[in-house]
Amino acid sequence: MIHLRTATEVNTIARGGAIIAGLLKQLPTRIVPGISTGEINTFCESYIVSHEGAFPAFKGLYGFPGAVCVSVNEEVVHGIPSQERMLGEGDIVSVDVGVRLEGWCSDSAWTFQVGEVSEGTQDLMNVTERALAAAVEAATPGNHVGDIGAAVMKAVAGTDYGIIRELVGHGVGREVHEEPQVPNIGRPGHGPLLREGMVIAIEPMLTAGSPEIRTMSDGWTVATADRSLSAHFEHTVGITMEGPRILTGIGTSVAIGHEAPSSA
Repeated sequence: MIHLRTATEVNTIARGGAIIAGLLKQLPTRIVPGISTGEINTFCESYIVSHEGAFPAFKGLYGFPGAVCVSVNEEVVHGIPSQERMLGEGDIVSVDVGVRLEGWCSDSAWTFQVGEVSEGTQDLMNVTERALAAAVEAATPGNHVGDIGAAVMKAVAGTDYGIIRELVGHGVGREVHEEPQVPNIGRPGHGPLLREGMVIAIEPMLTAGSPEIRTMSDGWTVATADRSLSAHFEHTVGITMEGPRILTGIGTSVAIGHEAPSSA
């Protein structure tokens, strides 16, 4: 069932989203060579719970052991934080964060560089971030979920990057994962109709190689099958008559390009 949220409910989701945005803005200076993914997890959890009433929405979700997902290089999503997993110069790392506040969830992810990265790696990140921006622009009343996937495809067209098809965005509300599914491929005018009051997570995931994925032996981490690099960017977005409202950004602008945490 697809839920339509009231303005008050959407504003509460946005308050949780602002916590995520503030957290992600803290990370570029902390994600440096030699830090462990466990240390990132500890900082993120401490930051979230320092806000009254806020709780890491992923902690314990379906049995997940971390407060956030920390996925390195070829890992696409659901990386389990570990004190033993150290980041090195030239790595990239996706930090996927959920916050539950007053019974409402918000969800966002960003991919960060560790030290200096190659031009090819930076381009993969840039194209994925642009794909998110294009997808958010398509999230307007009267469009369909397929328009969002089509926007991702158009943003990636002309590159050699693969769009991961088996992992999708989703509705967000009382639960982290709700209807509808929001694929990163689609046809304009197809799929569920976008209506005012819907809240969805839009999250393009691209690879530098094949879009095929596999689940690793820990039962959680999803990685590219060919071990190529992957980038992941995500926002929770409210569908409004004034245009898409990014709920995991700083401020109240509905426009994209000014909401995203800096990864530089």
